[in-house]
Amino acid sequence: MKNLAIIPARGGSKGIPGKNMKLISGQPLIYWSIKSALQSKCVDRVIVTTDSKEIASIAKSLGADVPFIRPDKLSGDKATTESAMLHCVNWLNENEGYQPRNVILLQPTSPVRMERSIDNAYAYFLKSQADSLVSVSEFSHFLWANHKEPRAMYDFMNRPRRQDISVQDIKYRENGSIYITNTEILLKEGNRLGGVICCFLMAEQEGYEIDSPLDFIVTEAVLENQIKDQSSC
Repeated sequence: MKNLAIIPARGGSKGIPGKNMKLISGQPLIYWSIKSALQSKCVDRVIVTTDSKEIASIAKSLGADVPFIRPDKLSGDKATTESAMLHCVNWLNENEGYQPRNVILLQPTSPVRMERSIDNAYAYFLKSQADSLVSVSEFSHFLWANHKEPRAMYDFMNRPRRQDISVQDIKYRENGSIYITNTEILLKEGNRLGGVICCFLMAEQEGYEIDSPLDFIVTEAVLENQIKDQSSC
């Protein structure tokens, strides 16, 4: 059963210029996802899809495969991650005859993953007999909608204590770290999620995503703490 890890990494970024090459904890941001993929026992091949020759060079030096440079039309601000995934899968089939059973999407903007998280997610995917998997983190905030005409998305007259929230009422947020998709479903639906979907719960510290400069600072602190914990073991 072939599992292909795809790591999408555009050269452009409005929020944080050169984000995927920016150093975090002493390494380019993309390093952490490549490292996680290469350490995983369930991943057979690691491909970085990018429009940047500089990112491609960095990715190759880190051990990832970069068999093509992504076309510009699939690399702009409006380009979707799915378009990059589909292009990668179709390119490999057309040029190499390579057809993975499943695609594991690892976004560089979620660099904090425990050593066995990908393998554990894959094992859960198989156990669940699912067609796709999304990683999630527990979410306990009280949400409101429309700040001009505020509307609570919970019963504020009976505000629950977090420790009293029942298991069935716990909320989870998509954390962007790990997605697994059966390739047939990906090609059929044109989406990373489809068919029977399962949720893989990750630890709180693994749920940090980088979308802004502040996210970068916070996530680096979390990553540094994880590195310290691993070195002390």
